[in-house]
Amino acid sequence: MPPRPSRNLDRALLAAGRALFPTRGCSGLAIREVADAAGVNLGMFHYHFKSREAYLRALLQSVYEDMFAELSLRAQRLAQDVEGATTVEVLRAALQFMGRFVRANRPILTRVISDTLSNDPIAAEFMARNMPRHLGLMLAIIEAGQKDGSFKPLPAPQLLGFCAGSLAMPILFGGALAERTAGSPHAKLVEAALLTDAALDQRIELALGAITNPIPTARPRKRASKPKGKQ
Repeated sequence: MPPRPSRNLDRALLAAGRALFPTRGCSGLAIREVADAAGVNLGMFHYHFKSREAYLRALLQSVYEDMFAELSLRAQRLAQDVEGATTVEVLRAALQFMGRFVRANRPILTRVISDTLSNDPIAAEFMARNMPRHLGLMLAIIEAGQKDGSFKPLPAPQLLGFCAGSLAMPILFGGALAERTAGSPHAKLVEAALLTDAALDQRIELALGAITNPIPTARPRKRASKPKGKQ
């Protein structure tokens, strides 16, 4: 008997969880609600994920792996394929991708942070396991830039924290404010000031300008003064 073709039920369940998670969180996400939203019976849910806890881990990890794989690929391509790419350009590209990823996934990321601060064990485990991965990748770019003289000789985690904070925090808080005041002039103002591509890129350039060593400029040569009495 030929094997039954896959209907990608696990993907449907994960997609349903992504939609529900921002309003439910780790503690409030019910497997029956997820199964109903995905159009999958509970038996198939347990077949694919065994338990609610295993499902939550797979759900959060799927979001992260999408981000980390693309971030790693972009950094590698720029470093290897673009002739003469500098560490400043590699870090710029990484920050541009991260900013847009955080903006696109703000609701779920905000909920994971909230659950972690509330000491939810699954959210806390997820953050502890994964945060060092992408931060370590970006830290390595900064350290390489310090070796080639591009970035200031301050502690590399300090430079990374400055870049990440100036880029991501306005997205998380500004996005929440825009969502709460949707349709109002304030929401449009926040959107334009903090959440557009132009706004993200402006903050990235400000951050890079703050951590990058200035390029030395040649001082103008002083004109030799003529001795007195000579024309």
